[in-house]
Amino acid sequence: MTATVIDGKAFAAKVRGQVADHVARLKEEHGITPGLAVVLVGEDPASQVYVRSKGKMTVEVGMNSFEHKMDADTSEEALLKVIQDLNNDPSVHGILVQLPLPDHLDSDLVINSIDPAKDVDGFHISNVGLLGTGQKSMVPCTPLGCLMMLRDHHGSLSGMNAVVIGRSNIVGKPMAQLLLNDSCTVTIAHSRTKDLPGVVKQADIVVAAVGRPEMVPGDWIKPGATVIDVGINRIDAGLKEDGSPKTRLVGDAHYDSCAAVAGAITPVPGGVGPMTIACLLANTVTACSRANGLKEPEGLTA
Repeated sequence: MTATVIDGKAFAAKVRGQVADHVARLKEEHGITPGLAVVLVGEDPASQVYVRSKGKMTVEVGMNSFEHKMDADTSEEALLKVIQDLNNDPSVHGILVQLPLPDHLDSDLVINSIDPAKDVDGFHISNVGLLGTGQKSMVPCTPLGCLMMLRDHHGSLSGMNAVVIGRSNIVGKPMAQLLLNDSCTVTIAHSRTKDLPGVVKQADIVVAAVGRPEMVPGDWIKPGATVIDVGINRIDAGLKEDGSPKTRLVGDAHYDSCAAVAGAITPVPGGVGPMTIACLLANTVTACSRANGLKEPEGLTA
């Protein structure tokens, strides 16, 4: 068996197209332009690249992009003031504070200071509670992207046996809740799970979100199962011709051995990763629609 490759890059482009269409309608029919504000504290290189990419794609789909860059030694008071101003700004429909924050800042306090209706990362405790009770909420972008791809591939997920490997607040827990809300039978597995290979082997859907390179081998996978690989790990890949070290990106699943058994699989790179920013844009246009009492975009929410 050779698995169907779920092309996250192509799917993300499709989602961005849907977002752009909805943004155009909001502008034409209601004179509203959705706005996304990103707050970056410090000089983390990876965060800077990510924020630039978010800003570029925000503009490409026709939305307003607002960037607030603050020094690494910014006080908590100053950061909370910026967030409060964004909460009160009617032109801003989505607020994202780029993580990780410098150590002297309380991430939970900062995230929970964002207006839950503008919390397009879905991390505010109110949104966590709403999602956990099956109510309308803002949903974390990476799990939302995984759900979209699963729905697109399978149609209905009702009755499927899903195993989520990883219990983080950002991916594992909300992913499990989304699958449960779609009537899957869900197991959250982790480092303390007894007989982890046996648990995974029962799954029709495996979501690997551990952060350990190539942890899940093909012999853990039930023949025909769908593997959604959330992991992005950079590992050693020998030396370049000039003798400098070479690296490559791999997921949490061992791609070749899993692809030989699975019915469908997401690659790394080019699988879940591109969906995260696409879903951030989708969440922003959803937040804008809700704020103005308008119909939400179809197919872009949980």
